Amino acid sequence: MPEGHTIHRLAQDHAERFVGAPVRVSSPQGKFSDSAALLDGHTLTTTDAHGKHLFLGFGDTGWVHIHLGLFGKLGFGTAPPPPPTDTVRLRLVNAAHHADLRGPTTCALITEPEKRAIHERLGPDPLRGDEDGEDGERAWQRISRSRTTVAALLMDQKVIAGVGNVYRAEVLFRHGIDPYRAGKDLTRAEWDAVWADLVELMHEGVRHNRIDTVRPEHLPEAMGRPPRVDDHGGEVYVYRRANLPCHICGSEIRTADLAARNLFWCPRCQDPRPVPGT
Repeated sequence: MPEGHTIHRLAQDHAERFVGAPVRVSSPQGKFSDSAALLDGHTLTTTDAHGKHLFLGFGDTGWVHIHLGLFGKLGFGTAPPPPPTDTVRLRLVNAAHHADLRGPTTCALITEPEKRAIHERLGPDPLRGDEDGEDGERAWQRISRSRTTVAALLMDQKVIAGVGNVYRAEVLFRHGIDPYRAGKDLTRAEWDAVWADLVELMHEGVRHNRIDTVRPEHLPEAMGRPPRVDDHGGEVYVYRRANLPCHICGSEIRTADLAARNLFWCPRCQDPRPVPGT
C-alpha cells in the first residue's frame, strides 16, 4: 500500500497537470459512471491529501475521494490518451495530459462535510503538520497513554496518518527504539524526535518520489558496500532486509508479524534493555 508521501505527491501531480481548467471525466470500467457524468467538463479547482487519502476538488460539485488500498494504481500520460481498458475506474483528460485510476479501494464523489468527516477521523499527518498546527501533539496524547506497541501505533491511521510499513520500521531504527515498547513508555523527547524525523523524511519522499532513510555516513559510497537492489527503490536500514547484516552493528536484521504487516528491526541497535548507568 502506498505510504503518505506517495499520496501527497499524487496530489501535487494532479494539481500541476489539471488544476485551473475543465477536464473530461469518464469511467471506462463503469463503476464511477454516474459521478463521472456529473464532473465531466467541470474545472478541477484544487487537490488535497491527508495520510493515504487523496482528494480532487471540483468546486461546488464536490470532491473525488480516492484511497488506493493494496492494489490501486494511478498513472499519468500525455494526451491524446490511448483507448482505455475496462480496468480504468476513473480517467481525467485535458489538452495535454491524462490520468488513469485502476483498482482503488475507494473512488467516490463526496461533499465537503463528508470530506471533513474523513479528516476528523484521521490522526495528524506529518506532511500537514504546519497546516493542522499540531506538530504531533494529538498523536502524542494517544501514544503516551497507550499500552499498545509503538510499532502498532505508528501504523494506526487514527493515531498518525500516512505512516506505513517502511517509515514505521525505518524511523524506529533511526532512533534506536524497540518496536515492541509500549507507547506509554516513550519519553516526550523521543516522540518529538520521531515526529520531527518523520516530517523531514516524508517531505524528502514527496520531493524525490521514493523513500530514502539512510544517513549520508551510511550510504553505499561512504561505507564501501554495494547499493540496495529492490523494487522499493531507496536506501534503507532494516526494511526488507531480514537476515542481512545491520549496516551499523552487523547483527542480523529480524522480522516478525506485527499489526498485520511484516516488521523489521535490529535486535542490537534497538535493544530493549536499558543501557547501564542511564
